[in-house]
Amino acid sequence: MFKHFTLFTLALVLAISASPASAQTPAPSSPTTGPVYIVHQGDTLWDIAALFNTSVDALLDANGKSSADIFVGDQLLIPGLEDLSGTLNTIIVPFGETLRSLGRQYHIDDTLLRRLNHIVSPTEIYAGYRLIFLQQEAQPGWPARSSLGVGETLLELAVRQNTDPWTLAAINTFAGTWAGLPGDVLYLPYGTSTATITGLPANFSSVNVNPLPPIQGATVEIRITTTEPVTLSGILLDYPLQFFQLEDESWVALQGVHAMTAPGIYPLRLEASMPNGVIHSFEQMVLIKTGYYPNEAINGVEPDTIDPTITGPEDEWLHSFVSTVTPDKYWQGTFQLPVASQYCIGSKFGNRRSYNNGAFHFFHTGIDFSVCSEAHPFDIFAPADGVVVFTGLKTVRGNATIIDHGWGVFSCLYHQEEIFVNAGDHVTASQLIGKIGDTGRVTGPHLHWEIWVNGVQVNPLDWLQKSFP
Repeated sequence: MFKHFTLFTLALVLAISASPASAQTPAPSSPTTGPVYIVHQGDTLWDIAALFNTSVDALLDANGKSSADIFVGDQLLIPGLEDLSGTLNTIIVPFGETLRSLGRQYHIDDTLLRRLNHIVSPTEIYAGYRLIFLQQEAQPGWPARSSLGVGETLLELAVRQNTDPWTLAAINTFAGTWAGLPGDVLYLPYGTSTATITGLPANFSSVNVNPLPPIQGATVEIRITTTEPVTLSGILLDYPLQFFQLEDESWVALQGVHAMTAPGIYPLRLEASMPNGVIHSFEQMVLIKTGYYPNEAINGVEPDTIDPTITGPEDEWLHSFVSTVTPDKYWQGTFQLPVASQYCIGSKFGNRRSYNNGAFHFFHTGIDFSVCSEAHPFDIFAPADGVVVFTGLKTVRGNATIIDHGWGVFSCLYHQEEIFVNAGDHVTASQLIGKIGDTGRVTGPHLHWEIWVNGVQVNPLDWLQKSFP
């Protein structure tokens, strides 16, 4: 009995230490010396210890706590930083930022940034990285910015901006007046301007990658503004990016992250080709995180529908459609449900699947909708405007409809009983296009809906909740 009690007690302690911070907080604890970290919603003591490269026990000791309970708003002293003061905050590193540019933005030198984040090499900074920085009291704001030209010295820039090189070096956290580099966008002590402080090449006004960090199955939106007319290209996860110009003269590319991509860091490379033939490029690693998809066993499907000699050629056939890119964009705003009720969702995107007691080598490439609506229970609707590029019967996918929404975005709707459209038809959002059935690899009537973005299946729920681009 004592053994059982000990195991129960240990499990209880572990559960408490892993409990995320609650929004219902008592009066926050208030350490009086050293820098403090303010607990955010969802933080656990284990997460905070890992973030600052310390231990839960050391955190408890430093804060005089006997319990692992933490609450949103609590202020925690971090061991080993007793010589510092201020508030420790974190940011998600945007694409294009470097230690150098981040140090200027947050008025903190590279040495301290390296120390706080236990960075050995500047190459460890990648888009999506959670970076710790020290926010000190009474930090001045420098609203004006200017770029250091090629061949221009800090003294020349200072004269041009009616200041001196020592002031510029100080407010931009340079080691000395010699430390400026061509293309640096620097803070100025006077005036107002809007030049962006980043590590990007000069002809990139801005690059926004959203979301950061992306998870497996995400749709990544890359939006770029440039200082002059260029032709843009790039690569993410070995997929060539397709850029399209928007009405505000910015450029956007949409790229899916495969649901089976191993979590880690991958290069995002951007290239801007100038009218004179000069190419400016920038590459930075981007963090891809796990989607925490569960396992799901599906039994009772027809053996032919999991036979590689059949599934392989059918997959290749599908790729011949969804890997093409139409320059026209047909859809507007968020996508619509392809069924009558949002409560009909069965199996979700990304679930790791096994079939007929096999290994979990597969993943669910879309969303399954069961027959559950009282009104229009079997009706299938177009999720967005587009052009139908295929209708017909396939072994795995059953009766299928593929809709091209433009810009490399496709909807695929499978297992239908009836199809009411034909290849070449233009369809509009919410148009009736078919009936739910049980054709192909199924264990009962349902609709399987996929969205492909530049050759990769993505989570359709994202497209129901957000407007791309």
